[in-house]
Amino acid sequence: MALYLVQHGKCLSKDVDPEKGLSQEGIAEVRRIAEVAKGYHVKPAVICHSGKKRARQTAEIFSETLEPVESLRQEDGIKPLDDVTAFTKGMDVGQNVMLVGHLPFMERLCSYLITGSIEPAVFKFQNGGIVCLERSPESENWAIRWALMPNIS
Repeated sequence: MALYLVQHGKCLSKDVDPEKGLSQEGIAEVRRIAEVAKGYHVKPAVICHSGKKRARQTAEIFSETLEPVESLRQEDGIKPLDDVTAFTKGMDVGQNVMLVGHLPFMERLCSYLITGSIEPAVFKFQNGGIVCLERSPESENWAIRWALMPNIS
């Protein structure tokens, strides 16, 4: 099973858009990363988002490009400051899942799955990027398999 962790794309400031929807740059970067992922045959069964506008818009772009088996869904427990340990207790590990959310939640989730602790961060996320975690069926341990980021500098 693969778990694709995505930090939402770059968003507008609160004074421009109170809901902080994606900026044009954010939309372009997410589309580019989604196309690269499609070229590598990334195929989540479902794409879940936090419900916040910027995460929903990011998830919609990935969904249009990657065409998951299931439709998009809002997922409880993945907002910025939600409890990572509580979320993992109910996490479905039987299918490939893409989670689109926010910092610090995504970094904490990645760290928790890899090390058993939410800190320190084991990966530096970027807006619109994907970190793919894979769970070993034998040991049930998680490892970072690959990442696609908008910027390498």
